[in-house]
Amino acid sequence: MASVHTAVTVSDLLSQLGDIPASRVRLQPAPGTATEADVVTVHDREQRLCELVDGVLVEKTVGYYESYIAATLIRFLGNFVVEHDLGIIAGADGMIRLAPGLVRIPDVSFVAWEKLPGRRLPRQPVPDLVPDPVVEVLSESNTLREMARKLDEYFALGVRLVWLVDPERETITVHTARHQS
Repeated sequence: MASVHTAVTVSDLLSQLGDIPASRVRLQPAPGTATEADVVTVHDREQRLCELVDGVLVEKTVGYYESYIAATLIRFLGNFVVEHDLGIIAGADGMIRLAPGLVRIPDVSFVAWEKLPGRRLPRQPVPDLVPDPVVEVLSESNTLREMARKLDEYFALGVRLVWLVDPERETITVHTARHQS
């Protein structure tokens, strides 16, 4: 996958990020220079969620309906997780560092106790975690290429299950690997 550092034009940058709308790319700090600290600063100062991809802050957009779907899933999954003492569930502002320079914010994520030494919940704003599963509730501004990139990243970094929830089509596509037959 090409890095944004090889982008020559804005069109190149948007393409490398998965053909996302330009309105979701933050220009401050300049694309290619953003850090994890910038993700936290934007969240704290502006109450906006941004993912960090190749030094670029990409705003995460979620509407009320998508938030309702995620909250409903959290309630059902959370009840099961608590009842069986399996781990923790986080919601759409649960930022996770999947790799250095890569911060994603799934709409729902589960982390098993086995991945949390001493069953201690992370206290830092952006912990190093590889959850199973993650749920992404699609919004109008999500593109097929953006979601394909996220699937590539999730599975390359150890996530074993991803649900893509499409409110428009009223479907959930369950992925256990990036390329399924």
